Amino acid sequence: MPHTTLRGFLRRTAQAAVLGLLAAGLTAVAPLATSAAAAGTLQQVTGFGSNPGNLAMYEYAPANLPAGAPLVVALHGCSQSASDYHTHSGWQKFADQWGFAVVYPQTSSANNSLSCFNWFDSTKDTRGEGEAASIVQMVDTAAAQYGSDRGRVFVTGLSAGGGMTADLLADYPDVFAGGSVDSGLPAQCATTLTAASGCQYGSQNLTPKQWGDKVRDSYPGYSGPWPRVAVWQGTSDTTVTPVNGTELRDQWTDVWGIGQTASSTQSLPGGTTESLYDDGSGDPAVVLFSVSGMTHGLAVDPGSGADQCGSTGSYYLDHICSSYYTARFWGLDGGAGQGGGTGSLPAPTGLTVTGTTDTGASLSWNPVSGAASYDVYRDGTKAGTTTGTAYTDTGLSAATAYRYTVAAVDSSGAAGASSASVTATTTGSAPKCYTDNNYNQVQAGRAHQSGGYTYADGSDQNMGLYNVAVTHTLKETSAGYFVLADFGC
Repeated sequence: MPHTTLRGFLRRTAQAAVLGLLAAGLTAVAPLATSAAAAGTLQQVTGFGSNPGNLAMYEYAPANLPAGAPLVVALHGCSQSASDYHTHSGWQKFADQWGFAVVYPQTSSANNSLSCFNWFDSTKDTRGEGEAASIVQMVDTAAAQYGSDRGRVFVTGLSAGGGMTADLLADYPDVFAGGSVDSGLPAQCATTLTAASGCQYGSQNLTPKQWGDKVRDSYPGYSGPWPRVAVWQGTSDTTVTPVNGTELRDQWTDVWGIGQTASSTQSLPGGTTESLYDDGSGDPAVVLFSVSGMTHGLAVDPGSGADQCGSTGSYYLDHICSSYYTARFWGLDGGAGQGGGTGSLPAPTGLTVTGTTDTGASLSWNPVSGAASYDVYRDGTKAGTTTGTAYTDTGLSAATAYRYTVAAVDSSGAAGASSASVTATTTGSAPKCYTDNNYNQVQAGRAHQSGGYTYADGSDQNMGLYNVAVTHTLKETSAGYFVLADFGC
């Protein structure tokens, strides 16, 4: 909806104070046929839980996705759909390239007259309630289906979807390892409909601590670890004004207990300034991407380059591929920890598995000009460093698939872009697998329960509720170390 039309609508109805958030004058795309997810296609999934928020669930996963891969949740803007967001945002490209699944929650006019996520309604956007609870049920369903790494679940959203993203990070820091708020609002900025437009258009004049308290109060007693948060904001946004980006920065740096002075800044394509805020270990905890001249929408950059993605449309704006930089900030490219590489070296090409044993995998790749060394990543975690273009990873489990990427490191120690991934499967006999309900898995000593949820021993992967109604397969990869293996034991 154009901004001028929006303002008129705001005057006519109280509810439109929220709907103005959004991000689209698009006509919702008709739902896809309901079915179980098929690899390489966007599919609707039904029966994912009690669904108190009355949402629809769509998901996408590349073919041959290994167990232990990350999971991303992506929330559309007003009047948009899961299919529309999947088509334009660029997430499919990186799901295919770096190996992760994507869940697209979808709301409708039955929930909100302009199909906005209700980020301002405390009966729908708080822990255990409404739409927020439905989205976490989708996470549980997809994670069980794909055997996702519950320690690498992330959420992103545009505008009203961005507001809901911030709320989810505050409500469920035990579920989401990171988030990205695109042209959105701070967590719990508004808890009533009448307060929504005030958040949208102006400063709330709160201190960083007051903003941080809104997060801490969303899940009382939780003490961390906190999600790593990316904030995207256009400097010419008149629908969600730029002060919201600053308030989000203040909120999450306070939650992390770090200052509001950037640890480092750099210029990126599309007139974008990246400001990083490091935690006590020197790893990026919060990042603010300020896009000069961008109005309200999601930043995309159509093209075939490694750092390009998406397609333009209503509220999909040609500036920079936000999905690429967000994914690297989360470490989905296998780059240097949370945040990925920060150097300028290109991604190595020709990564190949040259051999495997019961306990090891050997790799080789083409040299990169200017590289002083290479970092090798196994399933998104750094496995080692070498000055050559070959590496042998050891200490692995037999008959197990591992995903590898490589990044070139310059003389200053900055890692560049990561290579495309390859999968190496070790030889030997497969580890033992056990299929049973969560209660029996705990009783057998393969899992433990805490706060009504079940966690695999060793990996601590969340298996869902501690009861006999939830069944999983656990794989013992080493003595006493179990991982979820519902789809690939």
